[in-house]
Amino acid sequence: MTTHADPARGYPIHALMNITQRPASVFVRGEGSWLWDHTGKRYLDFVQGWAVNCLGHSPPVVADALANQARRLITPSPAYYNDKCLELAKVLTRLSGLDQVFFANSGAEANEGAIKLARKFGARHRGGAYQIITFDGAFHGRTLATMSASGKKAFEALFEPKVPGFVKATLNDLASVQRLITSQTVAIMLEPIQGEAGVLPASDQFVRELRSLTRARELLLIVDEIQTGVGRTGRFLHCEHAGIAPDILTLGKGLAGGVPLAALIASKQASCFEHGDQGGTFNGNALMCAAGLAVVDCVSKPEFLSSVSEKGRLLADRLTALSRRRDLGAVRGRGLLLALDLKRPIGAELVAATFAAGLLLNAPRSDTLRFMPSLTVTPTEIDAMIDRLDAALGNFRG
Repeated sequence: MTTHADPARGYPIHALMNITQRPASVFVRGEGSWLWDHTGKRYLDFVQGWAVNCLGHSPPVVADALANQARRLITPSPAYYNDKCLELAKVLTRLSGLDQVFFANSGAEANEGAIKLARKFGARHRGGAYQIITFDGAFHGRTLATMSASGKKAFEALFEPKVPGFVKATLNDLASVQRLITSQTVAIMLEPIQGEAGVLPASDQFVRELRSLTRARELLLIVDEIQTGVGRTGRFLHCEHAGIAPDILTLGKGLAGGVPLAALIASKQASCFEHGDQGGTFNGNALMCAAGLAVVDCVSKPEFLSSVSEKGRLLADRLTALSRRRDLGAVRGRGLLLALDLKRPIGAELVAATFAAGLLLNAPRSDTLRFMPSLTVTPTEIDAMIDRLDAALGNFRG
């Protein structure tokens, strides 16, 4: 794939830092599951900003909330209360069963706040304990602390020295967690489905075991639901599948349907920040919280969540049939966060081929495709995606 757009259109491609390889198209419009580029070509989007656009591109409910709120109040500064921030905090505490919310602008920022909160808890209640057990393969963000917490191999040599205090266990292996607990341990941090690692789920039983272990050892359980939360797996929170509530929970990505909003939510016992410990210029601004309210009101409805589960099963069935037809591997994940094992390292080339055919997919690993469509994706669009992927596989010689 080239990294330059059509020069005849004069897009200033070189004004952007070259942090990733991008195809030539410049997207100019989106609606639902579809994107249009600067040439008018239409693309079926099963990436949706990495599970960000939970209601699809430019959903009217989000556009209307933003337009109406922008005329009323954008932000009075986090030094003051605003009505939308308070309303959304109340909704999220009700839906999570937790007690207090800190709003942020990105999932990494919410996870950074969770790490800070756990360390503050350790300083106040655990004799200065600060270590957090995380998991190989996990991805928690791109700040220095969240990169250090992550178990992504590509991060290991970047931006050294890393932030100390993170030790890595093995997903779905309770004994590996138990071996790492010391007097310096304050928390365990779990991504319930490891998206960047290839959509690798923690079993519900393992999640319940972690909850029992953290209670028995008086540790905090932090659950990173940046990607799995806000309806993505057919429940408002993935934790609900296991029937547990963590001490600290983080949400992001789909929380405001495409605009920057994230949340750190904690129990009353874990909420130990003091004045000045945490903040942020744009955090909890009325504009983003208005969008968040509109999204959560839609996504939290039982009938909406039921439709996500139904479409997730349909997508999994279609992918399984495709896998059998093309001699591929297993389908993993839950709801509308799924992966297909390609059984060979053709992911990047296949993503390029489907892009050329008007289909956006993601390959988090060289042997894996990840599917993160809008939660409003239709069965017809699922079938269209399968048809385009099938055709690309049929023509593929990689």
